[in-house]
Amino acid sequence: MTNPFATGAIKTFSHVVTPADSATFESGQVHAVYSTFALCRDAEWSGRLFVLEMKEEGEEGIGSGITVKHISPALPGQEVLFTATLIEVNGNEVVTEYIATVGGRVIAEGTQWQKIVKKEKLDRLFESLAT
Repeated sequence: MTNPFATGAIKTFSHVVTPADSATFESGQVHAVYSTFALCRDAEWSGRLFVLEMKEEGEEGIGSGITVKHISPALPGQEVLFTATLIEVNGNEVVTEYIATVGGRVIAEGTQWQKIVKKEKLDRLFESLAT
């Protein structure tokens, strides 16, 4: 693992909300808006943008935690901008805070954690869980 970033470094990512991102469960669609679980997926990606530049050959990132405070809805067709800020790196753990906005309106915020580990270690873990 390498860390070319200083605390406070920023990565951005944008996502246009689609109908597939809606709040839909086995019982059907609840709301035709950006669901909290789709927002969480994209928030994790915003933090992973740091991990992609930090992991070395033979390593991979894995999510280890996320918080989401979903403040306001986003409609299909609206562009959500995620701004992730590197808060700290503790050993192999990368911590970011993110804010998600639509046209300057805050729709969500939270913290995201990922660990960078050897792929072999992950493979062994996944294999042990499959038996």
